Order: sequence, then structure tokens, then C-alpha cells
Amino acid sequence: MDIKDHTENGPSNKGLTVHKGAGRPENADSQSVQRFLQKRRKLLSVDQYFDGILEGNITILSKAVTLVESSKPLHREYARKIVARCLPYSGKSIRLGITGVPGVGKSTFIEALGTYIIRRGGRLAVLAIDPSSKRSKGSILGDKTRMEELAGKENAYIRPSPSAGSLGGVARKTREAIIICEAAGFDHIFIETVGVGQSETAVHSMSDLFLLLMLAGAGDELQGIKRGIMEMADLVAINKSDGDNVEKALFAKIQYQNALHFFPKKESGWNPRVLTCSALNKQGIDNIWEEIENYRKVTAGNGYFFRKRDFQSIYWMHETIEEQIRNEFYQHPEMKEQISSFEAKVLNKEISSFDAAEKLLELFSGLGNRRSSLSQ
Repeated sequence: MDIKDHTENGPSNKGLTVHKGAGRPENADSQSVQRFLQKRRKLLSVDQYFDGILEGNITILSKAVTLVESSKPLHREYARKIVARCLPYSGKSIRLGITGVPGVGKSTFIEALGTYIIRRGGRLAVLAIDPSSKRSKGSILGDKTRMEELAGKENAYIRPSPSAGSLGGVARKTREAIIICEAAGFDHIFIETVGVGQSETAVHSMSDLFLLLMLAGAGDELQGIKRGIMEMADLVAINKSDGDNVEKALFAKIQYQNALHFFPKKESGWNPRVLTCSALNKQGIDNIWEEIENYRKVTAGNGYFFRKRDFQSIYWMHETIEEQIRNEFYQHPEMKEQISSFEAKVLNKEISSFDAAEKLLELFSGLGNRRSSLSQ
């Protein structure tokens, strides 16, 4: 029966009656509608965000991280103030960067290690750069879906970070999210990367320990891993060491250990370890955690742990400056026109790429001087 038939059968069928939605009043101006929508999306005060974060309120924590991820000027201003307030309460966690080759079982490993930490009384925040389309800016696969057991734990917080946009922008937002999560009382932070590529350097620059997940078949795998990524690793864990793969994993362990001997000695005073595990069967996870604890003891004992944190803070100051200048350069309305004009000149061979860049920078500098004189 058609829904329309029900609506004509009188009061006895009111439960099935379909009413037409209320339309926008004719006298409603756009400003009134906008004010109404803004009221519904009203922001909390900085104090409310800060107090909620310190109380460990997950809803407020998530809203604060959303502000950090936003590119809206008002949200960025809020985020800056919130991060500044949280900064003195941060830094008390162990930050673990995790990367690995495709198909290595990274999510299963994170879930296994994460649940192990929580059973020992820890609180864990997982900041994962989600596989997203840069065109649609939408998540293909959410981390909570991939880590169902961990996501259900009271002391776990999983937050996929947007990968749409520049790598530097995503990395800055992730670092700010780390500060907020630490202020909320999370004493273990995992920063996950997707695949093996440029993001490893960014994750390494915000983590205390860098863990590389690999599979058995080391000879083939070593060829697919850049030397720089192997050099960054403090721990190498060979996952899926179960069933018929146990012997292969042990052989791969020897090969990786031999390969690591060719790298220069680390400033940290730590000799990278190679371990085997089966995240699916939760075997070897305790050994990996023991080595993570050993790393913290060694590097805290010789002072490297804290020196590295200081270096990272300075590094991210400079990265933020570069990102801000880059954004202002490309988003300025006058520069957008000039950039298009000079691109055409470069393509027509009227000017070299280098000269075009110099002239554009001169124009941008002139805009900055003009803004300064107007503000005086």
C-alpha cells in the first residue's frame, strides 16, 4: 500500500501519517538563519575545553582535537589557546611511532600491544593517519573499525587524523593532538603511519621510539625499505611469526640484525633490537613491551630522551613557521592572481622558473611591508 493512502485514512492512522517538513519561513532572512545555525554550533569557552580535558572528558577532548584539525581562523585561534594551556600538563607519556610495510598487520599489532598496556594499568591514545582520499577528503576505513577490541576499552582513545592536505599540516595537527591527549591523562601515545613513505620522517620527529613492523622474507623486504627508514628504527618487530612462518621469521630476524650492524651507532646509545611476534595470537607482545621499557630506561638515564624532546620542540617551531608562510603565500588573493600569471609566463618560456619564483617572493614581501605600514 502506498504511504499516501495511509495519510488519507483519518485520525485512526495518525501513527502512519507522513507530514510535510516545515519549510523556511518567507520572512526569514539569511542572517537570522546563520545566527541560528551558529548558536547550534556554539563553541565552548577555552576554560571549558581546558577543564574538560584535564578531567579526561573524552567528548570535550574529541571536540578540542577537532578544533586542532580545523583550518578555520576562529577554530585555529581556539586551538592555539587550548594547546598553550595544556602544554604544562603534557610530556609525561611515552610516544611510540609505528610504521610498517603494507599487509604487515599494523592494526592488529597496535590492538594487541594497546590492550596489553591497558591491562597493565596504562591509558592509551592512538593517533592514526587514516587512509583518505585527497579529492573527497573522506575516510575510506576508520581505525575504530580496524581495532574493535581496543576501541571498546575505557582507557583507550583512537583518533584518525585527516591525511587530506599537506603532510606538514597533518603532522602539526597530530603533534598538537599529542599535547592535548597527554594533558587528558593518556600516558602512552601511539602515532601510526599508513604504508612506508614520507610520513615516517614526520612521525619520527614527534615520537620517542620508532618501531618498524616487518614480515618474514627479509631479503625481499629489505629491498623495498628505504635505508633512511631502517636507520630511524629503534625496534624492528617481525610480525606474523606463527604456524609455518615461525622458522622464516627467525631467519628474517638474523638478516635484519645483520643489516642493522651496517648503520652508524645511534646518538641515543641504544642498539636497535629485532624481535619476532604474532599480533594475531598475542605472542611476543610482552617481549616487545619489555624492550620499549628498556629503551626508555637507557635513554632517560643518559639524558637523550629529554634532549630529543627539546630538539623536537624547536624543530616543530620552525616547521610551523614554514607552513604558515607557505599558507599565507598561496592563499593570499593577490598572490593567487600573480601565481597564475607567472605560471603562464614560465610555460611560454618568457621567464625561467627561478626568476619567476624570485619575482613572486618579492611581490609577496611587498605585500607584507604594505600590511605593516597600514597597521602602524
